[in-house]
Amino acid sequence: MRYSCLFAPLLLLLIAAFPARSDAATCSPDVMAALHAPAAAGSRPVELDCDVTLSKRDVIKVPIAFSGSRASGAVLDCNGATLDGTVPKGRTVLIRSMQGRDGRWDVPQNIRIRNCTIKGDLRIQGMGGNGQAEKVKASSLQPGHLERAQAAAPSRIILSNINFVANDVIPLYIAPGVTDVSVENSRFTGKVSSTVVYLDAESARNRIVGNTFDTDTSWREVIAVDGSADNLISRNTFLNPVKGGIFLYRNCGEGGAIRHQPPQHNIITDNDFRYKSLVAAPAVWLGSRQGISPYCIMRPTSSFGSGASPLDFAQYNKVTGNRLTGGLATFILDSDKNNIVSNNK
Repeated sequence: MRYSCLFAPLLLLLIAAFPARSDAATCSPDVMAALHAPAAAGSRPVELDCDVTLSKRDVIKVPIAFSGSRASGAVLDCNGATLDGTVPKGRTVLIRSMQGRDGRWDVPQNIRIRNCTIKGDLRIQGMGGNGQAEKVKASSLQPGHLERAQAAAPSRIILSNINFVANDVIPLYIAPGVTDVSVENSRFTGKVSSTVVYLDAESARNRIVGNTFDTDTSWREVIAVDGSADNLISRNTFLNPVKGGIFLYRNCGEGGAIRHQPPQHNIITDNDFRYKSLVAAPAVWLGSRQGISPYCIMRPTSSFGSGASPLDFAQYNKVTGNRLTGGLATFILDSDKNNIVSNNK
């Protein structure tokens, strides 16, 4: 009995380190045929709730979706293949929760996508596709929205060794409430009219680690941290991010929605910002909005979140050990308080 008692804590530690995963079955020939079918405008996505390994020479032009809990545990290994959502232009990959007739959200978890070239975009969403989507807005006007949004959104998604090729739209959008996404050892190229990665309101605990950003953004920063908290952004390389690197802020009522969570407790460390010009927006900007936005004037008011104040409250973040190669120390800008900014060279 004594040995059993000693073994129990070790067993619990092993279970925590290697969480149970409901392995998906290999996809059927019918699903594989649907993936390889020609795409047309308005094509419905091919739903994956199974494991797929593609051939290196494959070019998949139909949209792909992982919908609800039935997709949990699925693995898409492109093996070097291309997912091309640019012709006809549309969503390339979508990981989404589904709402039942009873109002409950059916949530996908533990999905892995790796070794792909993704032309177009990948979006992960729960209640809605962005911070002002109809159901997100309705929930945001009531207390408890942060908890509802996170409970309704996908979590534990791993994206690794992916070449994101931007084609105007944001190549990676992490929508409201999404948690525990890992983006690792990937590369972002192409041209985008907005940001490259968007961490939207109420999302949290996401990891952007070991990636290279070699993109052309028309006028915005590479990574937007909009009311997103407890994220780790580390060991990434930003090639000439003259329009901005990583900005932390909170939209103050855009689209009539209240943002509840401030961009706090984020860690931005050991990144390399490489510049070809000294004329550049900040590499890191803590509190980049602070209520200076047209929709702040018309924002809904309340006793919580951006309804109580239009300010960012980008506080308790750590920006340490980053390198500004060819840049200046002033490229890291702290416009809030209670942040740790140190040892950036």
